[in-house]
Amino acid sequence: MADRIQKVLANAGVASRREVERWIKQGRIVVDGKPAQLGDSLAGGERILFDGRPLRVVPSERERKYYCLYYKPAGQVTTRSDPEGRRTIFSVLKPPRHGRWISVGRLDISTSGLLLLTSDGDLAHRLMHPSYEVPREYAVRLMGELTGEQLTLLTQGVELDDGKAKFDQVVKEGGSGRNIWYRVTLHEGRNREIRRVFEALGIAVSRLIRVRYGPVSLGEMHRGDSRPLSSKEIEALYKSVGLQVP
Repeated sequence: MADRIQKVLANAGVASRREVERWIKQGRIVVDGKPAQLGDSLAGGERILFDGRPLRVVPSERERKYYCLYYKPAGQVTTRSDPEGRRTIFSVLKPPRHGRWISVGRLDISTSGLLLLTSDGDLAHRLMHPSYEVPREYAVRLMGELTGEQLTLLTQGVELDDGKAKFDQVVKEGGSGRNIWYRVTLHEGRNREIRRVFEALGIAVSRLIRVRYGPVSLGEMHRGDSRPLSSKEIEALYKSVGLQVP
């Protein structure tokens, strides 16, 4: 969202709004090669010079966005409160210094794995919206091996109560007997979608772990671990949904 240049620079601690306005009138501030004018807006990413020197605009702490990756264990719910008194992720995670965590999608109580959280509502909305088709990848343990016919149905579509669902990709990972692991990729986030698809084919899921959301992967994290996202991960997330990195 664009804001007036004097507001942006003042909020970033560069100078007071009045001082910034004085600099603009004096022609000392240049934005993307052109002298700034009172009333100009900044959306982010502009090259700003003050007296010919680059001006680094750092957001104020109150405007800063926060990003977290959490390895949710099974047994926790992703709501802020639970009428049944079950443990929620928000009772475990330390809140951001400003704003509050927004969970990017949910994982049901029996599902573990990667959960993204951010204080940026626009980013969270786009990452969850079906129109952006952000891929999610899961490790799925099944009680037995899939047949060729079942693999075809999983990628062509299975009818559920809320419409047809299908996976973008299903790849066998290993295992034997009644413990066979597959990697499943899809770009929707309907409630219990993966479990319901397998149930519709009469296949029992014994374990389900989300290992990737868009460009961010779980990596070597352990259940219950959390960490801030790296600058590269943050940039990749914004780019994946067509947003400018703040």
